[in-house]
Amino acid sequence: MAVKSREDRIKSALELAEETKIEMEKLKADNEAIVKEAKEERNKLIQEARSIKSKMLEDAKGQADEEAKKIIESARVKINSEKEAAISDIRNQVAEFSVEIAEKILKMKLEDTREQKSLIEKTLDDLNLN
Repeated sequence: MAVKSREDRIKSALELAEETKIEMEKLKADNEAIVKEAKEERNKLIQEARSIKSKMLEDAKGQADEEAKKIIESARVKINSEKEAAISDIRNQVAEFSVEIAEKILKMKLEDTREQKSLIEKTLDDLNLN
């Protein structure tokens, strides 16, 4: 009977070992599936992060390009405005110098009474012709 009892215990231990082995293989398979799923999720998150990064960089570049265009256009407008102001100022200065020169020439010519009479006669002749 001791042998039978011993055989039953050995048989029971072997069955338990087999069940444990099957359970371990099942746990190992479950663990591998979990690891595989985690890796897939990690890869998916990395890809999403890369996509978001790429879009953010593209958006930032677009905004920078637009801002640069605005700055350039603003500078162009300011340069043209300053150019027009400078041209206008130069024209005004030339006109003032021309008037001053004409005044000096007329003063010099009109100091002589003969020149005054000649200028008056010429102006009257020009008026009569028109």
